[in-house]
Amino acid sequence: MIKHPSLNVYEEPLEDCCEDPVTGFFRDGCCNTADEDLGLHTVCVQLTDDFLQFSQRMGNDLITPRPEFEFPGLKAGDRWCLCASRWLQAYQAGVAPRVHIRSTHLRTLEIVDIKLLREYAVDLQ
Repeated sequence: MIKHPSLNVYEEPLEDCCEDPVTGFFRDGCCNTADEDLGLHTVCVQLTDDFLQFSQRMGNDLITPRPEFEFPGLKAGDRWCLCASRWLQAYQAGVAPRVHIRSTHLRTLEIVDIKLLREYAVDLQ
């Protein structure tokens, strides 16, 4: 498996998203990606209850712990590497979580316009 370069949407080094709970396609705390990452888990977000409930309704339960997969279950306030298409879907539904843009992988721009990411960014001055 070959990782894509670890660059954020500004083509700068990708910053960590979260290590507690540990996130990312590679479970390395970063929103790194590879060709095998079909979901493109590249958007670092700050989860909200509204988004978590939306995701559950859409068939992706991120709330319930799944110890067999070493998944602790998530809660509002956690940071997580989210699929770019799910973030866009949540945006269209009015429940998109805020984005840590410097921790969001460059490949996200294949799905989401940078203007939207900037609008939802929590780490811009």
